[in-house]
Parts: sequence; C-alpha cells; structure tokens
Amino acid sequence: MSPAAPAPPVTLFGAFDRHNFGDLLLARVAARLLRGRPVRCAGLAARDLRADGGHRVRPLAQCAPARDEPPAPLLHVGGQLLTCSAWQAAAMLLPPEEAGAAIAWLAPRALARRRWTRASLGLDDQVPYLLPRALAGRFAPVLALGLGGAGLEHGPRRLRAEALAKLRAMDAVAVRDAATQALLAAAGVRARLLPDPAVLTARLFGAPIRRRAARGEIAALRSRFGGGYLALQLAAEFGDDATLDTLARRLDAVAAAHDLGLVLFRAGTAPWHDDAAVLRRLAARLRAPAAVMDSVHLWDLCALLAGSAAYCGSSLHGRIVATAFGRPRLNLLPPQGGADSVEGAAKHRAYVESWELPGLPGCVAVADAGEALRVALAADPARLRAHGHALAAAFRAGFEGEFAPWLRPG
Repeated sequence: MSPAAPAPPVTLFGAFDRHNFGDLLLARVAARLLRGRPVRCAGLAARDLRADGGHRVRPLAQCAPARDEPPAPLLHVGGQLLTCSAWQAAAMLLPPEEAGAAIAWLAPRALARRRWTRASLGLDDQVPYLLPRALAGRFAPVLALGLGGAGLEHGPRRLRAEALAKLRAMDAVAVRDAATQALLAAAGVRARLLPDPAVLTARLFGAPIRRRAARGEIAALRSRFGGGYLALQLAAEFGDDATLDTLARRLDAVAAAHDLGLVLFRAGTAPWHDDAAVLRRLAARLRAPAAVMDSVHLWDLCALLAGSAAYCGSSLHGRIVATAFGRPRLNLLPPQGGADSVEGAAKHRAYVESWELPGLPGCVAVADAGEALRVALAADPARLRAHGHALAAAFRAGFEGEFAPWLRPG
C-alpha cells in the first residue's frame, strides 16, 4: 500500500502584507493554531516582513492550486477586512515614502483612482481581502476567523453586496464583535461570535515575549522607567496641535499622580497608520519623563504592552494585547469626524461593548483621557488577569469546536 499523500498547506490570507501590529500578530496566532500542518501566508502583494516579526507573504494567486489540482484550504486570519475597500488596500500597500503624494493626487480623481487601484491589485473586487472571486473555485474549505465589520452598513452599496456574497459562500465564519454578527444575521449570514484571536497572545507567545523584554530597547526602557510606564500610541490623525496640547496635559497629570513615565510607540508604519513625527511632537510637549520607542518589531510591541502599567491609544490590537496580559487599557477616539475616523470609532466601540469588563473605560475623547486612565489604573489586577484568561479560553473553545475540524488533515 502506498503512503497517503501529505495534506496540502493551509493558506493564511490577510492584510499582513503591510506593517500593522494587529495584522502581523493575527498571522502569527493563526500559524500557531495550525502547528503540525504546513501553512502559506498570502496577501495582495509580495512582501517580506520577517525583519519586523511578520512573515514572508506571497500574492494569493501564487498560492492557489492549479485548475487540475484539488482545492486547498484557506483561512482568513481576521482584522477589519469587511470594510477595507480596494482603494484603501492598494494605498496601504504603497511604499511609505511614495504614499503621501500618490494618495493626495489620486484621492480627488475618482476615475484615475479606480484605474490605478485595479492595476495595482490586479483585481476588480470591491473587498479584496475576502477571497477574490477569480480564485474562489481554487480553495476549499474557506473559513474566516476574527473578522471585523462594524460600520459596513454605511459603506458603498457594491462593497456591502460583495462582502455579504463572499461570506455566504464560506464554510464557517467567526466575527469579533456583536454588532458585526447582528449586521450579518440581518442579511442572512450565519457567523459565530468569538473574541479576536489575539486574545491568545499571552498564552501562545508569553515565553518568547518575556525573553524579548529582557534585551535590547525594551530592557533599556524598563530600566529607565523603573517605577513603571504608560504605553502610548497614536495614529497620524491625532497630530493636530490642539489635540496634542490637550493630551499632553492629561498625560502629565496622570504620570505625576502615579509616578510613571511614558513610552510612545508606533503600532503600524503602513500609510494611514502611525507617524513617528506625531509622537515626537507629543513627547516635546510632555513634562513627564518620556521616550519614543524606535522599534516596530512585533515582539517588541507585545513586550512593551505586557510590561506596561497601562495602554492608552488608538490601536484596537494594542487594547487586545494589553487585555491578554491583564493590563489596564483605554482607547482614544479620533479627534476628526471623517469617514475613516467614524469607522475606527465604530470598530473600537463594537469590540469594547462585546468583550470588555463592566466598569472599565472603553473609548473616550482625548479631553477625557486623564480621568479614564485614573479609572483604568485603579482596576483590580487579579480581575484583569482573570478576564484575559477567560477570553483566551472562550476563543480556543470556539476554534477547536467549529474551525479545527475543517483544518485537520484527511
């Protein structure tokens, strides 16, 4: 009897072809969940982010089996993929040094923008980080974990219709917030509600993250701020002078009251994410001891959050990783009211309302950050740790019960 053929690799598909803390981490979590089975990491573009703790990523079309081969399993690894349009995806894949000028020129030119987007991605899909239609027959089963879609109801009609059609064709779907689950249910799409997969960060990667914290820049920061530090992160949209002035005053008051330093860090370097210049401008306004962290390595970011007195910032995955390590946390709402700001606020609020501990601050305006941080810092550490453990257990149980059977060889 000839030996059985090896199981085909599972293709992990997501937005980890650009530098964003949450997307890089979600790919790592998914790969660990499938330990024992080979995986291939696929995005919309070829990238090698291993130097920052990510993966080497291939375009999805290169991971698809040939037409005469059996289909291979595909797992969407999560993130705010349901509302990520083709234009947003293509723009965020631009080299940072080119992005500003290209986006400024294309944004007001709808026809040129559509043509450029199609040419850049090689696709005509509205929601390209969901399995593109041209490749749909090449993968099975098709699964999705940790999807976010809060705000999808406000998106363009064609984008909404395509996202829902793609979800209906999947074999199993899990979303990370109750608002997205309700939105999909109203459209006839069954989706399981599970915490974001990054709640497993401490359980899966605690040991290597502790080792990372014992050397390099993280070790130096821990030594410098021996009394503890707040981990602070801001997206570029927080960079107006009035916002930075207000935030600096609030942070100084909290730091003085709790004898803490401040470590400012970037959670993403892709276009429309974080800007080191904004952090430096904030640091220049602070009276409290402060430092701007240079590293954007995935494990350094996790180690910084794990050792912090609290996290405060605009990154949802900053909050989720802080939760995984039982740290106090707080999200800041964008100061502007544009479409991107509204979408960002929607996804943060939806996750907080689905999974956060009662009484712990969720999402607040910059002007309210001081009082909210005081409340967060007063939370019971044992209660915070227990909540992090409970969310990790809830996700693992849901994954093993509904998703792991699809991904077992044979």
